[in-house]
Amino acid sequence: MATQHATKTRQFPTRIDLPAEKRERLCEMLNSHLADTFDLMSQTKQAHWNVKGKDFYQLHLLFDEIAEELEDFIDLIAERCTSLGGYATGTVRMAAEGSSLPEYPVDAVNGMDHIEALVERFSLYAARIRQAIDDADKLDDRTTADLFTEISRDVDKRLWFLEAHIQDAE
Repeated sequence: MATQHATKTRQFPTRIDLPAEKRERLCEMLNSHLADTFDLMSQTKQAHWNVKGKDFYQLHLLFDEIAEELEDFIDLIAERCTSLGGYATGTVRMAAEGSSLPEYPVDAVNGMDHIEALVERFSLYAARIRQAIDDADKLDDRTTADLFTEISRDVDKRLWFLEAHIQDAE
């Protein structure tokens, strides 16, 4: 366990003008969100692979598109951590261990089951990303805050796309 902690807090020399203590805290935060993002991407792929029902084709494509976007966020988050001199903890096992998201329901089959599961997870993820914007600001890192702002905009849009499937048009 001590080796795992050392890996998560490992720092490399950099000339980025943020103190090492702040960079370490930022990297811990980035790795936490890396785990959530990796987990959310894999859960979205789970929906993509297993969706059934009358809206299969539309949802199959939507879920795949969302997963691809999340994969881009994974790269952005991991690279921000390493650019700060940190060590990105981005394997599937590391993500599973570090994710704050609930496990995906294995009984989700029809499209609306998957939509409901993803809406729940995207709303939790969006709230954590918004908190990360504030946390990065408190650590005087506007660049990381901006990265999380970019992700937040796109995640809110995807949440809207998902929620539109369960909202009534009255």
